[in-house]
Amino acid sequence: MQWKSLQALTPGLTHLLGYQRSWLKPDIRAGLSVAAVALPVAIAYAELAGVSPVVGLYSCILPMVAYAFFGSSRQLIVGPDAATCAVIAAVVTPLAAGNMERHWQLTIMMTAMMGAWCLLASRFKLGALADLLSRPILSGLLNGVAITIMVDQIGKVLGFGVPPAQLIERIYALPGNLMHSDWLTMAVSLLTLVTLLGFKKWRPNWPAPLFAIVLAAFATWIGGLQQHGVVTVGGFSDVLPIVQWPDFQPGLLRDMVIPALNLAVVSFVSMMLTARSFAAKNGYEVNADAEFRALGLVNIVSALSQGFAISGADSRTAVNDANGGKSQLVSIIAAGVIAFVLLFLMAPLQFIPVAGLGVVLMYAAWSLLDFRGIWIMRRRNAQAFRLAMFTFMCVLLVGVISGIGLAVLLGLMQFLRTVFRPTEQLLGVNDEGMIHSMGNNNGVKAVPGVMMYRFNSPLTYFNVAYFKRRILNLVDSTPFQPRWVVVDAVASFTHADISVLAAIDELKRDLLQRNVKLVLAGRRTELTRWFRINRLGRDRELILVPDLYLALKLIQSKEQAETAAVP
Repeated sequence: MQWKSLQALTPGLTHLLGYQRSWLKPDIRAGLSVAAVALPVAIAYAELAGVSPVVGLYSCILPMVAYAFFGSSRQLIVGPDAATCAVIAAVVTPLAAGNMERHWQLTIMMTAMMGAWCLLASRFKLGALADLLSRPILSGLLNGVAITIMVDQIGKVLGFGVPPAQLIERIYALPGNLMHSDWLTMAVSLLTLVTLLGFKKWRPNWPAPLFAIVLAAFATWIGGLQQHGVVTVGGFSDVLPIVQWPDFQPGLLRDMVIPALNLAVVSFVSMMLTARSFAAKNGYEVNADAEFRALGLVNIVSALSQGFAISGADSRTAVNDANGGKSQLVSIIAAGVIAFVLLFLMAPLQFIPVAGLGVVLMYAAWSLLDFRGIWIMRRRNAQAFRLAMFTFMCVLLVGVISGIGLAVLLGLMQFLRTVFRPTEQLLGVNDEGMIHSMGNNNGVKAVPGVMMYRFNSPLTYFNVAYFKRRILNLVDSTPFQPRWVVVDAVASFTHADISVLAAIDELKRDLLQRNVKLVLAGRRTELTRWFRINRLGRDRELILVPDLYLALKLIQSKEQAETAAVP
């Protein structure tokens, strides 16, 4: 029993205990490749989150090891993520009010709060939240975040002063700021960009960000560009920085509770999309609740490591898969390489130019852009297209956190609209006696004297009045006067709602006034029990049958019996 509990808690460890020797070589190759990509990206994302570059490395090492034990995906690599860091910066920056130590403190606390939300969701088996942010919402969100990141990095890439805080103001001030660009900084940015594009074209499997950052740092060091206005990251020394807590203000945590929840949902959805896609490619499945728990644990580990919030990293996961990674050992190897750099190769990192990191961030953000995907939605699903564009515009105009909240609210409203006013069908029988939806000249005809109706939504207290009104309107407007109304109960009766059962009792009486009998076809056992418990439908005027075909046979036999009884 204890072993089964351990297996459920640590699916990664269970997989590692069955490790095969043939996996070692591809795992080592994949681990080194992942580390080569993760190093510069982690430093760049730390800059995006507004903390010291070394914090980006803190956020990689122990969390990657933790995921290797607690995660259920064999290919997924966790680490800093562009969207996650953008959300953190949007929340923490105004609360920190320019105090870098407080900024770091709040970043750690928001990471811990996000991890706590994930663990709570896992405890209540809420892995289905992976579907809360639909693909249109996520597409609009990622495109909006990508534009926000790219605009935010323009000042660093071109070397002019600090831009205004909000996106619209930044774009408005951009023409004037361009006049104050620094030519040396622009040259470093151009060198970084050319390196990235060159490796993408001629060596696509090589870690282009690593070579680009190394080359930019070497050029900065050899040319002494720091003395000529090229800003470098700094923050690296022989002593690893430690956050100080004596002056922390706990009252600020109130402002991060809901943003941390938003961040947990966004990170989990993004992580599950990546994990599921690579699991499907490699022929296995991931457990959504286990992934929620793993995401919570790795973020708490990141907070304890003085790091910031992390999620599934699709680019590093793709590198892992492309290099043939077979198990979670890839994460452990990559974490070991990053730890070695952190402990023994700190000095060279101080020459990394901020402009080079800005180019890497813009390069990563460019990969998030998918306007073509949104445009395809316009042709295939106008509602999804509107939702994606609404999310995109909200992120640009009101910010990442508010944009996510408004997009989720709109998505829920669209869902409620579908439940409030669902589609419906009138059913009939074809020449072979099969029951189908009528319409489109498909040869399906109504059964004489019978109106078969399907309501394509679960019935609940807020749509049962509409359901009742639709049936009565259809009965009154039907060219022939039906003697029977048969409702497909399978699609609409999913739970025992007392308001629904009472409305069905009222519908039965209203139909009887029109000399029409009501038949519920499907879920006979459940409906019988529900009506008996609630003391409804005790007379024989409400007929319950197992399915639509038996309903038609019952009606046929009753009408034959009535015809035979007439002298």
